[in-house]
Order: sequence, then C-alpha cells, then structure tokens
Amino acid sequence: MVTVGSTDDPVLVIDGSRPVSPGDIDAVHRICDQAEDGHHAGLLTVYVSGAPEPGWTAGLNVGLVTKWERAVRRLERSALVTVAVATGDCGGTALDVLLATDVRIVAPGARLMMATDCEATWPGMALYRLIRHGIGSGVRRAVLLGAPIDAGEAVAVGLVDVVTDEPGSVLAQVAAAAGGVAGKELAIRRQLMLEAAGREFDEALGSHLAACDRALRRAGAA
Repeated sequence: MVTVGSTDDPVLVIDGSRPVSPGDIDAVHRICDQAEDGHHAGLLTVYVSGAPEPGWTAGLNVGLVTKWERAVRRLERSALVTVAVATGDCGGTALDVLLATDVRIVAPGARLMMATDCEATWPGMALYRLIRHGIGSGVRRAVLLGAPIDAGEAVAVGLVDVVTDEPGSVLAQVAAAAGGVAGKELAIRRQLMLEAAGREFDEALGSHLAACDRALRRAGAA
C-alpha cells in the first residue's frame, strides 16, 4: 500500500507487505506531480517498510506490473532529490522504490528482501537495480536464492548510504545540499550517471557533450 503524506514537502509512505494496486500507482504519480509543480524544495522523502507474504502475486497481471514499473521509473527520474528511509524488512513495492531513490537511509536491523513467487525470486526491476547498484556474493544470493541482505551488508556493497536510528539529521543534511541544485539539471546528471554503467565511452560522449553545452549556455545567460 502506498500513501501520500500531508506535509508541505512531497512525502510517500510505502507498505511493501501488500501487492501493488491501481491506487498505489496513482499515488506515485501524484507525488511525482507534486515534485514537478515547482513549489517545493529539492527533496522528496519516501518511508518504506514491509515485505510480502507467500501468495502475494494472486490477482496481479503483467499490465498492472508494467504500470507500476513505469510509475517507479518516473519517480526515479524526479526533478527533486529522492531519499528513502527504510525500517524493518523491506521487500516488494518497498524495495522497488528504495532502490529507485538517490539517497538510501536504513535503520539498524533493517533487511532488504527479494520477494518470491511460488518458484523463485520475483523477476521485476528490483532485480535489475540490485545488480546495477550493488556488488558481491550477498547480492547474488539475494537474487538467486532470496537471501535477505542485512543493513550492514547493504552499506558494504553499495545498496544503501547510511545505517542510523536518527534519520532526521541525515535528511536535514541532504535537504540543505539539495536546496541549491536546479531540478532539471539534477535530472540530467542523474540520467548520465544511470546510463554510465551500461554504455561505452564513445556511446556516452554525445550525451555528456550535450549536457556540457547546455550548462555553458545557461551560465552565459546567467
């Protein structure tokens, strides 16, 4: 279940113990709309927890899953800096969104868990992001065997940034840094970063030069 927070800045609360629903997809799009309306500072915060129980895929279909993955992708491309705060076991939709954020904070004792269907781990885009963001045998065991990744290991392999039971101070630091970053420019840098792992230098050069040209023109106009 996904809910949109009521604070001035965009906030999502995601319960990964429940399968995705059309309402969840709408909630993610609404938070993205808020992030794009230009009236907020540079931070979008997502609170994630919960992992699905066996049988969670009942009632799902590939059309619904496709819409969910597109909503998460839109969040991943947000014009705001996205920060996830994770507690407890984190799987399903909670893991999907956690891995799509820019800064990931987890509480001590938190675990990242690949959801499983009746035969193996769920082959959604969380699997893709685990491999893109993390390294090491723990990630392979998670993808292939569904083994949980505890908070300490998640930091060690690069899946999360910090383990703390006081996320407020980290959020304040990130918010202060994000306040001086232009939203569209942030989105461009993020896209270049995400593409870097899968592109050769010559393939990436054109996109980076285009971004440099844009930056020079903006600086000249200023």
